[in-house]
Amino acid sequence: MQSKTILITGAASGIGFGIAQHLGELGHKIIVADINLEAAQNAVNKLITVKINALAVQLDVADAVQIEALPEKLLPDQIDVLINNAGIQHVSRLEDFPAQKWQQLINIMLVGPALLAKAFLPQMREQNFGRIINVGSLHSVVASPYKSAYVAAKHGLLGFAKTLALETGDCNVTVNTLCPGYVKTPLVEQQIAAQAIENGISEEDVINKIMLEPMPKKAFIEIEELASSAAFLISDAAKNITAQALVIDGGWTAR
Repeated sequence: MQSKTILITGAASGIGFGIAQHLGELGHKIIVADINLEAAQNAVNKLITVKINALAVQLDVADAVQIEALPEKLLPDQIDVLINNAGIQHVSRLEDFPAQKWQQLINIMLVGPALLAKAFLPQMREQNFGRIINVGSLHSVVASPYKSAYVAAKHGLLGFAKTLALETGDCNVTVNTLCPGYVKTPLVEQQIAAQAIENGISEEDVINKIMLEPMPKKAFIEIEELASSAAFLISDAAKNITAQALVIDGGWTAR
Protein backbone atom coordinates (compact mmCIF):
# COMPACT_ATOMS: atom_id res chain seq x y z
CA MET A 1 0.00 0.00 0.00
CA GLN A 2 0.98 3.65 -0.25
CA SER A 3 3.55 4.73 2.35
CA LYS A 4 2.02 6.04 5.58
CA THR A 5 3.44 8.12 8.43
CA ILE A 6 3.16 6.10 11.64
CA LEU A 7 3.60 7.38 15.19
CA ILE A 8 4.43 4.66 17.73
CA THR A 9 4.64 5.46 21.44
CA GLY A 10 7.09 3.65 23.68
CA ALA A 11 8.93 2.65 20.52
CA ALA A 12 12.52 2.86 21.74
CA SER A 13 12.55 -0.82 22.71
CA GLY A 14 10.53 -4.01 23.05
CA ILE A 15 7.23 -4.40 21.23
CA GLY A 16 7.20 -0.79 20.05
CA PHE A 17 10.59 -1.04 18.39
CA GLY A 18 9.74 -4.39 16.82
CA ILE A 19 6.58 -2.96 15.28
CA ALA A 20 8.51 0.11 14.13
CA GLN A 21 11.13 -1.98 12.38
CA HIS A 22 8.62 -4.24 10.64
CA LEU A 23 6.42 -1.39 9.40
CA GLY A 24 9.47 0.60 8.38
CA GLU A 25 10.71 -2.31 6.31
CA LEU A 26 7.35 -2.22 4.51
CA GLY A 27 8.14 1.31 3.39
CA HIS A 28 6.29 3.40 5.95
CA LYS A 29 7.78 6.45 7.68
CA ILE A 30 8.20 5.83 11.40
CA ILE A 31 8.08 8.38 14.20
CA VAL A 32 9.59 6.84 17.31
CA ALA A 33 8.05 8.50 20.37
CA ASP A 34 9.45 7.76 23.81
CA ILE A 35 9.77 9.48 27.17
CA ASN A 36 13.54 9.01 26.84
CA LEU A 37 14.71 11.05 23.86
CA GLU A 38 18.20 9.53 23.86
CA ALA A 39 16.72 6.02 23.71
CA ALA A 40 14.35 7.11 20.94
CA GLN A 41 17.22 8.56 18.92
CA ASN A 42 19.28 5.39 19.41
CA ALA A 43 16.32 3.37 18.11
CA VAL A 44 16.02 5.67 15.10
CA ASN A 45 19.74 5.30 14.37
CA LYS A 46 19.27 1.53 14.26
CA LEU A 47 16.34 1.90 11.88
CA ILE A 48 18.24 4.26 9.62
CA THR A 49 21.09 1.75 9.28
CA VAL A 50 18.64 -0.62 7.57
CA LYS A 51 17.36 2.21 5.35
CA ILE A 52 14.13 2.91 7.24
CA ASN A 53 12.80 6.46 7.14
CA ALA A 54 12.48 7.38 10.83
CA LEU A 55 12.72 10.24 13.28
CA ALA A 56 12.65 10.53 17.05
CA VAL A 57 10.44 12.64 19.30
CA GLN A 58 10.40 12.96 23.08
CA LEU A 59 6.94 12.35 24.52
CA ASP A 60 5.54 11.71 27.96
CA VAL A 61 2.16 10.13 27.23
CA ALA A 62 0.98 11.10 30.72
CA ASP A 63 1.50 14.80 29.93
CA ALA A 64 -1.65 16.29 28.38
CA VAL A 65 0.10 19.53 27.45
CA GLN A 66 2.81 17.70 25.48
CA ILE A 67 0.20 15.62 23.69
CA GLU A 68 -1.88 18.64 22.69
CA ALA A 69 1.18 20.34 21.20
CA LEU A 70 2.43 17.25 19.36
CA PRO A 71 0.56 17.54 16.01
CA GLU A 72 1.97 21.03 15.41
CA LYS A 73 5.41 19.96 16.64
CA LEU A 74 5.53 17.20 14.03
CA LEU A 75 4.59 19.39 11.06
CA PRO A 76 4.92 19.08 8.13
CA ASP A 77 4.34 15.39 8.92
CA GLN A 78 0.71 14.36 9.11
CA ILE A 79 0.01 11.24 11.14
CA ASP A 80 -1.84 8.50 9.25
CA VAL A 81 -1.46 5.76 11.86
CA LEU A 82 -1.27 6.07 15.64
CA ILE A 83 -0.04 3.05 17.57
CA ASN A 84 -0.54 3.44 21.32
CA ASN A 85 2.10 1.11 22.72
CA ALA A 86 3.69 2.86 25.72
CA GLY A 87 3.21 0.96 28.95
CA ILE A 88 4.54 0.12 32.37
CA GLN A 89 3.74 -2.54 34.94
CA HIS A 90 3.55 -2.76 38.72
CA VAL A 91 2.85 -6.05 40.46
CA SER A 92 1.36 -5.79 43.94
CA ARG A 93 -1.67 -6.80 45.96
CA LEU A 94 -4.13 -3.90 46.11
CA GLU A 95 -3.60 -3.28 49.83
CA ASP A 96 0.06 -2.53 49.14
CA PHE A 97 -0.39 -0.78 45.79
CA PRO A 98 0.82 2.86 46.00
CA ALA A 99 -2.03 5.17 44.99
CA GLN A 100 0.27 7.34 42.88
CA LYS A 101 1.57 4.29 41.00
CA TRP A 102 -1.99 3.07 40.34
CA GLN A 103 -2.86 6.46 38.86
CA GLN A 104 0.34 6.50 36.80
CA LEU A 105 -0.50 3.21 35.09
CA ILE A 106 -3.99 4.46 34.20
CA ASN A 107 -2.60 7.75 32.87
CA ILE A 108 0.01 6.07 30.66
CA MET A 109 -2.05 3.18 29.29
CA LEU A 110 -5.59 4.59 29.11
CA VAL A 111 -5.72 8.37 29.39
CA GLY A 112 -2.66 8.86 27.17
CA PRO A 113 -4.05 6.81 24.25
CA ALA A 114 -7.36 8.69 24.45
CA LEU A 115 -5.67 12.10 24.41
CA LEU A 116 -3.37 11.10 21.55
CA ALA A 117 -6.33 9.89 19.51
CA LYS A 118 -8.09 13.18 20.24
CA ALA A 119 -5.02 15.13 19.12
CA PHE A 120 -4.60 13.38 15.76
CA LEU A 121 -8.22 12.64 14.87
CA PRO A 122 -8.78 16.03 13.17
CA GLN A 123 -5.89 15.29 10.75
CA MET A 124 -7.26 11.82 10.09
CA ARG A 125 -10.73 13.18 9.38
CA GLU A 126 -9.36 15.87 7.07
CA GLN A 127 -7.47 13.33 4.95
CA ASN A 128 -10.24 10.71 5.31
CA PHE A 129 -7.77 8.09 6.46
CA GLY A 130 -6.66 7.01 9.88
CA ARG A 131 -5.75 3.89 11.79
CA ILE A 132 -5.59 3.86 15.58
CA ILE A 133 -4.11 0.68 17.01
CA ASN A 134 -3.90 0.17 20.75
CA VAL A 135 -1.44 -2.38 22.05
CA GLY A 136 -3.60 -3.97 24.70
CA SER A 137 -2.98 -7.33 26.29
CA LEU A 138 -4.48 -10.68 27.04
CA HIS A 139 -5.29 -8.78 30.24
CA SER A 140 -7.70 -6.69 28.18
CA VAL A 141 -10.02 -9.71 28.26
CA VAL A 142 -8.98 -11.73 31.33
CA ALA A 143 -7.47 -10.87 34.72
CA SER A 144 -4.60 -11.98 36.93
CA PRO A 145 -4.02 -11.24 40.60
CA TYR A 146 -1.66 -8.45 41.71
CA LYS A 147 -2.15 -6.44 38.49
CA SER A 148 -5.26 -4.40 39.29
CA ALA A 149 -4.14 -1.13 37.64
CA TYR A 150 -2.71 -2.80 34.54
CA VAL A 151 -5.79 -4.98 34.03
CA ALA A 152 -8.13 -2.03 34.58
CA ALA A 153 -6.23 0.09 32.04
CA LYS A 154 -6.07 -2.66 29.41
CA HIS A 155 -9.76 -3.50 29.85
CA GLY A 156 -10.52 0.20 29.49
CA LEU A 157 -8.80 0.32 26.10
CA LEU A 158 -11.46 -1.99 24.67
CA GLY A 159 -14.32 0.22 25.81
CA PHE A 160 -12.51 3.29 24.52
CA ALA A 161 -11.87 1.66 21.12
CA LYS A 162 -15.52 0.64 20.77
CA THR A 163 -16.75 4.12 21.61
CA LEU A 164 -14.33 5.88 19.26
CA ALA A 165 -15.14 3.39 16.50
CA LEU A 166 -18.78 4.45 16.74
CA GLU A 167 -17.77 8.10 16.63
CA THR A 168 -15.63 7.58 13.50
CA GLY A 169 -18.06 5.45 11.54
CA ASP A 170 -18.61 8.37 9.16
CA CYS A 171 -15.04 8.36 7.82
CA ASN A 172 -12.20 6.01 6.85
CA VAL A 173 -10.81 5.70 10.37
CA THR A 174 -10.63 2.46 12.33
CA VAL A 175 -9.82 1.79 15.98
CA ASN A 176 -8.66 -1.63 17.12
CA THR A 177 -6.74 -3.27 19.95
CA LEU A 178 -4.07 -5.96 19.77
CA CYS A 179 -4.37 -8.30 22.75
CA PRO A 180 -1.31 -10.57 22.99
CA GLY A 181 -0.47 -13.12 25.63
CA TYR A 182 2.92 -12.83 27.28
CA VAL A 183 5.61 -11.44 24.98
CA LYS A 184 9.22 -11.92 26.11
CA THR A 185 10.22 -8.28 26.59
CA PRO A 186 12.14 -6.44 29.35
CA LEU A 187 8.76 -5.51 30.89
CA VAL A 188 7.77 -9.17 31.16
CA GLU A 189 11.20 -10.12 32.47
CA GLN A 190 10.62 -7.69 35.34
CA GLN A 191 7.19 -9.20 35.95
CA ILE A 192 8.68 -12.66 36.29
CA ALA A 193 10.82 -11.56 39.23
CA ALA A 194 8.01 -9.56 40.84
CA GLN A 195 5.49 -12.39 40.50
CA ALA A 196 7.95 -14.85 41.97
CA ILE A 197 8.09 -12.69 45.10
CA GLU A 198 4.32 -12.10 45.33
CA ASN A 199 3.46 -15.77 44.79
CA GLY A 200 6.34 -17.22 46.80
CA ILE A 201 7.55 -19.41 43.94
CA SER A 202 10.60 -19.61 41.68
CA GLU A 203 10.93 -17.57 38.49
CA GLU A 204 10.88 -20.79 36.49
CA ASP A 205 7.55 -21.68 38.07
CA VAL A 206 6.21 -18.21 37.23
CA ILE A 207 7.00 -18.86 33.55
CA ASN A 208 5.68 -22.41 33.41
CA LYS A 209 2.78 -22.37 35.91
CA ILE A 210 1.48 -18.80 35.65
CA MET A 211 2.43 -17.44 32.24
CA LEU A 212 2.43 -20.48 29.96
CA GLU A 213 0.28 -23.07 31.76
CA PRO A 214 -3.07 -21.56 30.59
CA MET A 215 -1.86 -21.47 26.97
CA PRO A 216 -2.44 -24.67 24.98
CA LYS A 217 0.49 -23.74 22.72
CA LYS A 218 2.81 -23.16 25.73
CA ALA A 219 4.85 -20.44 24.02
CA PHE A 220 5.52 -16.74 24.39
CA ILE A 221 4.00 -14.56 21.67
CA GLU A 222 6.64 -13.19 19.30
CA ILE A 223 6.92 -9.48 18.53
CA GLU A 224 6.81 -10.30 14.81
CA GLU A 225 3.28 -11.63 15.27
CA LEU A 226 2.13 -8.29 16.66
CA ALA A 227 3.96 -6.33 13.98
CA SER A 228 2.38 -8.35 11.18
CA SER A 229 -1.05 -7.98 12.79
CA ALA A 230 -0.57 -4.21 12.93
CA ALA A 231 0.44 -4.19 9.25
CA PHE A 232 -2.80 -6.02 8.39
CA LEU A 233 -4.94 -3.57 10.37
CA ILE A 234 -3.33 -0.68 8.50
CA SER A 235 -4.07 -2.23 5.11
CA ASP A 236 -7.10 -1.62 2.91
CA ALA A 237 -8.10 -5.24 3.51
CA ALA A 238 -8.99 -4.23 7.08
CA LYS A 239 -10.86 -1.01 6.31
CA ASN A 240 -14.08 -2.40 7.82
CA ILE A 241 -12.43 -4.01 10.83
CA THR A 242 -13.00 -1.59 13.70
CA ALA A 243 -13.84 -1.76 17.42
CA GLN A 244 -12.23 -5.19 17.54
CA ALA A 245 -9.94 -6.90 20.04
CA LEU A 246 -7.50 -9.05 18.08
CA VAL A 247 -6.59 -11.69 20.66
CA ILE A 248 -3.25 -13.43 20.07
CA ASP A 249 -3.10 -15.77 23.04
CA GLY A 250 -2.08 -19.28 21.98
CA GLY A 251 -5.58 -20.49 22.86
CA TRP A 252 -5.65 -19.12 26.43
CA THR A 253 -9.20 -17.74 26.24
CA ALA A 254 -10.62 -20.90 24.66
CA ARG A 255 -10.89 -22.45 28.13
